[in-house]
Parts: sequence; C-alpha cells; structure tokens
Amino acid sequence: MSDSEIKISQGRWNQELPTGELKPTAQPGSERLLSLDALRGFDMFWIMGGEGVVHALAVLYGWTWMTWLSGQLKHPLWDGFALYDLIFPLFLFIAGVAMPYSLGNRLARGDSRSRLHLHVIRRGLLLVLLGAIYNGLLQFDFANQRYPSVLGRIGLAYLFAGLIFLNTRYRGQAIWLVSLLVGYWLAMKFIPNPDYGAGDLAPGHTLADWIDRQLIPGTLYMEVRDPEGLFSTIPAIGTALAGALTGQFLKSNTHGGLAKTGIMFGSGLVCMALAWLWSLDFPINKNLWSSSFVLHCAGLSLLFLSVFYLVIDVWKFRRWTLFFVVIGSNSILIYMLPKFIDFRYTVEALLGGVAFQSGDYGPAIGAIALVAFHWVFLLVLYRNRIVLRV
Repeated sequence: MSDSEIKISQGRWNQELPTGELKPTAQPGSERLLSLDALRGFDMFWIMGGEGVVHALAVLYGWTWMTWLSGQLKHPLWDGFALYDLIFPLFLFIAGVAMPYSLGNRLARGDSRSRLHLHVIRRGLLLVLLGAIYNGLLQFDFANQRYPSVLGRIGLAYLFAGLIFLNTRYRGQAIWLVSLLVGYWLAMKFIPNPDYGAGDLAPGHTLADWIDRQLIPGTLYMEVRDPEGLFSTIPAIGTALAGALTGQFLKSNTHGGLAKTGIMFGSGLVCMALAWLWSLDFPINKNLWSSSFVLHCAGLSLLFLSVFYLVIDVWKFRRWTLFFVVIGSNSILIYMLPKFIDFRYTVEALLGGVAFQSGDYGPAIGAIALVAFHWVFLLVLYRNRIVLRV
C-alpha cells in the first residue's frame, strides 16, 4: 500500500502517524519525544469533549477558576484571544516539531528528496480531501459545499512547510518564517481590496476575504469570509515552520535537557511579547490567522512544550502520560469520527436518563461519560495497534 492511501494500520507502531506524528511506542534506541505525544493528546482532549466537562462543572460548582477557564474555552467573535484559539495552531505547531524526527530521519536513512517531496504532497492533499469529506463532500452538493476546512489548512500548511523544511537549512527556514509573516502583514495592510480599499480589517472587508470570495468555489463558512480560507493559510505555514525550527533545536545535541527547556520557555515569552507589540498594528485574530496571532500561539506552544518536555523527557515523570498518549495516537481518527458516529447517542443509551438531562448533575455526568467513552474506544485501538494513517 502506498503512502498516499488512507489506511488503518495494525501491528507494530509505524514511525509516523498522520501529519508526521511520532510513534507512541518506540524500539529500543530510537529517537522519540514522549512529551510531544502527550502534548498532542492534551491538545486533542479539548476537541474530544474536555471543554464540555469544564463548562458543565463551571455551572455546577461555580468555582472562580473553573468559571474563568470555561470562558477561555470559547472563541472571540473577532479580535482578541482565548485559550480555545490555541487548539488548532498548537496541533499544527506539533506537526512541525515532528518533521525533523520523521522527514529528517528518513533523509538520514538515505531516502531521496524527490521521494519525500512526493510523500509530503500526497499527505497534504489527502488531508485536504479528508477535510472536504468532513464538510460533506460525499453528499455531492458541490454548489453548497464548503471546501476550506481545519484539516485542509493543516494539510496545506504541512505540505508547504514540509517542502521548505526539505529544501532549506535552519537559517533558510527562519527567513521563510519571517518573510511569510511580514509579507502577509504588508499585503493585508497595504494591498487594496477592490471593494473596501487597503488596510480594512473588519469582518468580510479584508484582502484575504476578497481573495477567498474570488477563488474558492461553493460556499464560505461565514458567507462572505472563511476562517480557514486560502489566503490566510500563508501565515499558517509559518506556524508549522515555527514547530519545525523547534523540533530541530530539540533534536540537536548542543544543549542539555534543562538548557533546552529554559531556551524554549524564554523564546516563548519573547514571541508573546513580539506578538503584543505587533498586535498594536495587526491585531491578534484567529479568523485572519494574523501574523501577531502566529507569534502569540507559537509563544504559548513553546511554553506548553517546554513544560511537557521538562516533566516527561528530562525529569522522566511519565506514568501519568498514558491518558493523553492514547488520545494523541489517533488524532485524525478522533477528529473525523464524531462526524459519522453519534457518540452522545451511545452514551445516552448506556446511561439511560442520567446523562445530559437537566438538573444539577446530569450535564456534568454526560460530559464526563462522553470523554470516558471516547477514551475507552481509543484505548482499545491503542492496545491493538490500530491507527488511522494518512
């Protein structure tokens, strides 16, 4: 079976999972970052239903910190940032971090660049296809189909970042990253939108929105704009490149574990400070994937990765990681399945009238049970080495 085929892999863990993820178990002596596996699972936990648990518990108990966290698990309407906005870019950042361990290792083993180019292109385009399927492609209503998607953006950003990674060195990748962010900012601020002029960053008025309306067939998510549109995928490539640069730093032998942790943490703070300064002219905005948003999310991603790396790969506190590794091992599958399987219906059938019912505890019981059902399902796959590969 070729790398371009969508397949369920069973047996020994493969070196790569969807979007270049590291295997959750490794052969003795092989390179591996368990912290990356755990962080990916932590990220997907919120997609899997973790936010529903927080919302339900915040209502049930009214704890101040839980209420604050519940508010952070909602997207701002336009400008601004909440922690919920980090889920998507963190996943893309992690895919970038994995590139030196997947593509880089294959280069070191002697795989040709042309073969890896084809591998990256096939994987990226298959993710675009999966995203379109997730949005209803199999209904064959092409006039009303939404073609942009979360998986589509991951696929395109991974594709172009992967090609840049394969054909440039560390310095060249850093130049590409800066060029993409600065170029996107200049375009959004100074290239006139034929309908609204230059520099208008209101919803539906931006250059990115205008370009998407001209180029994307079917329908857009917000009718006149799409948060996963084509033009705003340009800075998303920078998110994956930031991860690739981080992965190469982690893979290097120039610093010890504690030093790497400190450098990543400090770099994260610097990125966030630069994002705040840039936001004075180009606001932090997930819908636009603004350049300041890229820096802000890269900074937060570095902070999270540094903590996970310190605890798991430096201090070797690992027993607690199974919960998240199980989730992260099948990240693409767990994203796709709820579109086709009604897990809530299954939970309600198993728990009868207890789950999700009105009252003090019904919503919380239902939310926790939904996460538990997802996790047990993933655990069965994990124990049987069944992984959806792209």
